[in-house]
Amino acid sequence: MAVSLYMDHHVPKAITTGLRLRDVDVLTAYEDGADQIDDDLLLKRAHELNRVLFTQDDDLLEEAAKCQRKGVAFSGLVYGHQLRVTIGICIHDLEIITKGAEPDELKNQVVFLPL
Repeated sequence: MAVSLYMDHHVPKAITTGLRLRDVDVLTAYEDGADQIDDDLLLKRAHELNRVLFTQDDDLLEEAAKCQRKGVAFSGLVYGHQLRVTIGICIHDLEIITKGAEPDELKNQVVFLPL
């Protein structure tokens, strides 16, 4: 089973578009009506939908770390620093993750881009 992504509202549209052109299952927080919710709820929402959250927001790293410390489950978080990872690398690496990993491999994990 392929990994499905949930895009934080900070993620450039070009990344979402590029992934969709590569047949990656992507849902944005905006499309889900969750673009105004707090980071902890965004991570929880991605988990409810069984999607790995992709973000470029440093604050979500702390939320994921809190979940790991408290033993609170989440579907996984992929982080790419907005000034250190290009749009092209994000698309490339996210495609590899979604097509090469199983959802269970990413549960409760934080993955940093570039791979």
